[in-house]
Formats: sequence, structure tokens, C-alpha cells
Amino acid sequence: MLSGYSLALVNASWLTIQLAFSSLAVGLLLAVLFAGGEMSRLRLISWPTTALVTIIRGLPELLVVLFIFFGSSQVIFYITGDYVEISPFLSGVIALSLIFASYAAQSLRGALKAVPKGQKEAGNALGLSKSRVFIRIVLPQAIRHALPGLTNQWLVLLKDTALVSLIGVTDLLKQAQLTSAATHQSFTWYATAAMVYLVITLITQRVVKVINNKYQLQENTISINNNKTGAKA
Repeated sequence: MLSGYSLALVNASWLTIQLAFSSLAVGLLLAVLFAGGEMSRLRLISWPTTALVTIIRGLPELLVVLFIFFGSSQVIFYITGDYVEISPFLSGVIALSLIFASYAAQSLRGALKAVPKGQKEAGNALGLSKSRVFIRIVLPQAIRHALPGLTNQWLVLLKDTALVSLIGVTDLLKQAQLTSAATHQSFTWYATAAMVYLVITLITQRVVKVINNKYQLQENTISINNNKTGAKA
């Protein structure tokens, strides 16, 4: 049913979605590592992690994308002596993941501090290892506190995907630019791209709302059970 410019825009939209969600997945993992590194009591871990996060947050997002794309191959060459070309898509994922993680780590760090210490102590009393206490007890509760901040950072990440058009990735915005230049209908194609971004945003906001309601329901259930236990005691 679609052909020509419309099909190209659909393919570019799908590439943008892949780029955004790949960066989100990698960025969340890095955010947990960054938050844990900054909160570490070992200075050999906390200081380099804090320095890295500070540098990434202090640089313009566009400069981070360009640095990863042009600098990663050079760094690999200095280390291994072999020239390895990093694809624009992979460079974009790495750059956007680092940008997202540097900001999301602050939300996660605040959320981790919001979890009562009694939760950790209860897990340790049950004989669970520190890693198991963190993954099974602390992290799920921290996600609920961090969810509003992470949602805002996801929206920023989605818009930052447009930056990868400068390193050769034909994303949604780049395709809209190419199509508008070819057809001389700039408003039509840029408006179409804006609608696609808006639809993706609304859908993801709906998903986040469902997840938030799920965590709220679990919290209410736990609170009711605790009240019943206290009343019996």
C-alpha cells in the first residue's frame, strides 16, 4: 500500500524506534552501573565513575555523538593497532546510551537512597547475598521512585535520536529532510515526522502509566497486608 517517499518515511520511523529502544535498554543498564559506581565506598570506583558522568553531562549531546563516531575507531586503533570501522547506527546507540545513562543515574541514585535501610537489613537477616538483596528487594522499589524521572529522560532520548542524522543514519528526521528537499513540500513532511514522534511519545507514556499503576497497586497491597499483620499483633 505504501511506496516511494511514504515507504521511505515508514522505514526511517522504524529505524528511529530501533535506535531509541536499543539506546534505552543499554542506557538503563549503564545507569544502574553508574549509580552503583557513584555510591560505591571505594574511591577507585566512585571517583572515575563520577568524573565520567560529569564529563558526559557537561558536554553538548551533539559533541558526544560526534566524538563517539569519529573517536571510537581512533581509540581502538591506538589500543589494538587495527582500524575497526564502527557503524553509524552502533555509534549512535553508544552515544545516546551514555547520554541517557549519565542523567538517569542521578534519578536512580536518588531513588536508591529513598528505599528504607530496613529493607536491606531484612534481606540480610534472611540470609540473602548483597547482590540478591539489591536485585530482588532494593531495585524494584527504587524503580517506582525513579519512574517519573526516567520517563522524562526517555522523552529527551527519543528527541535526541535526531542527532544521529549528522553521522549518516537515515532516521525519521533525516528522511523527512531528504523528502522535503526532493518534493519541495517541507511543511507536509516535517509535519508528518512530528506526528510520528508524537504518536511514539503518547504510546510510551501510556505504557509507563500502566507500569506505574502496577507498582502502585503492589505498594497498596503490601501496605494493607502490613496493617493487617500489625492489627493481629
